[in-house]
Amino acid sequence: MTSPRPEPAGAPIARLAFRPLFLLASLFGVLSLAVWFAFWHGNVLLRPHGGLMWWHQHEMIFGFGAAVAVGFLLTAVQNWTGRRSLHGAPLLGLVGVWLLARLLIAFPMGLPPALLIAVDMAFLPLAALALGQRVVAARQWRNLIFVPLLLLMAVANLAMHLGVMHGQLAPIREGGYLGVLLIVALMVLLGGRVIPFFTSRKLGRPKPAEWPLLERLSLWSIHAVVLLQLAVLVDIELPRGLLGWVMLVAAAANGVRLARWEGWRTLSEPLLWGLHLSYAFIVVGLVMWAMALTGVFRVELALHALAIGGIAAMMLAMMSRVALGHTGREIRTLPGIGLGLGLLFAGALLRSPVLAVFPQITHWTYNLSILFWCIAYLIFLFHYTLPLLTPRADGKDG
Repeated sequence: MTSPRPEPAGAPIARLAFRPLFLLASLFGVLSLAVWFAFWHGNVLLRPHGGLMWWHQHEMIFGFGAAVAVGFLLTAVQNWTGRRSLHGAPLLGLVGVWLLARLLIAFPMGLPPALLIAVDMAFLPLAALALGQRVVAARQWRNLIFVPLLLLMAVANLAMHLGVMHGQLAPIREGGYLGVLLIVALMVLLGGRVIPFFTSRKLGRPKPAEWPLLERLSLWSIHAVVLLQLAVLVDIELPRGLLGWVMLVAAAANGVRLARWEGWRTLSEPLLWGLHLSYAFIVVGLVMWAMALTGVFRVELALHALAIGGIAAMMLAMMSRVALGHTGREIRTLPGIGLGLGLLFAGALLRSPVLAVFPQITHWTYNLSILFWCIAYLIFLFHYTLPLLTPRADGKDG
């Protein structure tokens, strides 16, 4: 008679980064948008560092978005390298830094701004260090690209903080834009790896053969967009229209790339069509941003196409799949997840293309997009809180 497998040591929440960061980021996103909803209706529930307008922009990018991205990367690096990823006390310490920053920015209590900046700035470089150590040790140079992306996110974060400290709008605006574009770059990199793979597995079909030139153009063009936005942030004058044209190239290349993944075959599986449609919103957002740079409408509308339809939706679909696989559960779409994804896409349409055409309905589009986002992530929390807090169903570590 074989002896039972010993239970992995340590609290389940501290075994891999996806557990605490997916859970806390989702909860934080819902609470943050509830505060933003109240503010939109004239109720000031919070007096955060930088004011509520700055807080909403900053925290959705560097609070919610950064946490989900780091949770995914520090989980995936274990599969990429075969080396144990951050876990136990070091992982909880990293999560504690993130959580402390959220609390101090929301409730500054008269603390020196430099202290708030130092605490908030620590999270991304520490995450980059943990990721980079494992990638370098395994000589997985292909995955080293994620380290500079995380460090550039820290630069964008610093720009937003310095803008508040010195009362300058430009660093706040351009730093926020850079933060969003960096997360989009992460989505393009990761989406290009997992979306065709997940799709081929589900459909029982081989992945479409890669076109190397298209793959390079898809990635290099989005990296070029990031670098051009970084140049704008540091006040380097660019040739007129250059950023917009490069965005259109990135949109076209990634649109063709997406079409080759046969997303129309995934309509029966929300976790798959959610990934394909979120990638499509990256294309839409880049096209809208290029248009906005010509003065057709505000860049903020394009930004929300990327932030809601692209980033938030892809994160919801990815978290829903990753959290099942890494907790030893059957990978399937849980009840309501398809509805949540649909609500996110509806919110993105309302907050971006629809609002661009009908600016007179701003009040309703803001309200509905916030409510839809919150409902979607509450559905995620309903299904996934317990699995993220408890041991794997198969008894393995992780």
